[in-house]
Amino acid sequence: MASPRFRPVPHARPGDRIAVLSPVFAAPAISAAVHEQALRRLQDVTGLIPVEYPTTRVADASARDRARDVNAAFADPQIRAVIATLGGDDQVTIIPHLDAALIAADPKPFLGYSDNTNLHSFLWGLGVRSFYGGSTQIHLGAGPAVDEIRARSLRAALLDGGDIELTEPGESEDYGLEWTDPRALHAFGERETTEPWTWAGPARVVDGPTWGGCLEVLDQIALADRMPSVAALGGAILLLETSETLPSADEVRRWVRGLGERGVLGAVDGVLVARPVVAERGVPLAPAAQRARLREAQRDVIIEQVARYNPDAVVCVGVPFGHTRPQWIVPHGGVVRLDGAARTVTASYD
Repeated sequence: MASPRFRPVPHARPGDRIAVLSPVFAAPAISAAVHEQALRRLQDVTGLIPVEYPTTRVADASARDRARDVNAAFADPQIRAVIATLGGDDQVTIIPHLDAALIAADPKPFLGYSDNTNLHSFLWGLGVRSFYGGSTQIHLGAGPAVDEIRARSLRAALLDGGDIELTEPGESEDYGLEWTDPRALHAFGERETTEPWTWAGPARVVDGPTWGGCLEVLDQIALADRMPSVAALGGAILLLETSETLPSADEVRRWVRGLGERGVLGAVDGVLVARPVVAERGVPLAPAAQRARLREAQRDVIIEQVARYNPDAVVCVGVPFGHTRPQWIVPHGGVVRLDGAARTVTASYD
C-alpha cells in the first residue's frame, strides 16, 4: 500500500544510530531515570543505538537551538532515524529555523506525536512520510515494560515495514505515574477496559496517505498559514486526536467544522479518530460512566461534522494512536486503509 505521493524513506537496520531529540519540551530534564530507561529499552526493542543532542535534556532551550538539533540529526548520514522525547506546546516556533533542503536530501523515519504534529506536517510538505505516535519518555521509559502494540509498530516504523491490521488492546490509561515517582519506572497508571471502536459513513473501502494529528496543534498550523492545500489532501485519510488539555465537545466541534469550511473534510476519503484523554491530571478519576460520556460527546460531534461536509467519508473513532496508552504508532504520509464493511484498519509501514 505504498503512496505514490511520498518519497521512500529507507528503514534503519539494527546497529544504526537513532537521534533522540527534544524538539519541544525536554522531558528528560524532569526525570533522567525515566529517560535513561527509555534509551535502554529503545536499544533492546530495535537494536538501534540512541544518540542524544545538545538540547535533548535542556529545559527551556531556544527554538533556534532545538531546530539546530533537528537539522543536525537529518544532516548526519550516520543517523538513520529520529525520535522525539515528548511533545509540548511551542514547536510551531522552530519550523522557520528548519533547513528544508537539508532535511529533504536525506529523509529518515521521524517519530513523535502531539505538538510534533508541526514537524509531521512540515515533512509532509516535503513529500517525506513519517510516523505519528510515541515518545521515549512516556511510551518507552515509563511503566514496567513496553506495550506490545507500541513495540510492534515501533519496529515496523523503524525497521521492518509491512502492513499491520490495527487492533484494540482492550485496556487504556490516560496518564501514567508522575516521572519523579520512583514507581514510574516499574508500574503503569490506572488502566480501564476499553469499548469497541465506532464506525460511520458508507460500508466501503478507502485508502490513502494520512495527514493530520493533534487538533490543538492543527489550529496553530492553520493560523501560521502552513496548511497543505485542499487539492493536495484529495483522497487522503485525516488523522484527528486531542490532548490532555481536555477540550470540550463544543471546542472540538468548532475545530472540525473549521476543517470542513476550509474544504479539508470534503477532500479526504476517510477520517481516523483517536481515543481521547478525558481525565484531569492529578485529580481522582471521575466515575467510569462520566468518562465514557465525555468520550462519546467528542465522538458524536466529529461524526456529525464529517457527515455534514462529506457523507461519503469512512470514519473510525476510538483507535489508540493519540494521547492515551497503549498506543499504536501510525503512518503520517504513509497509507492507511479503512474498510467500512469489514470494519478493519490497516496501516502500511513501508
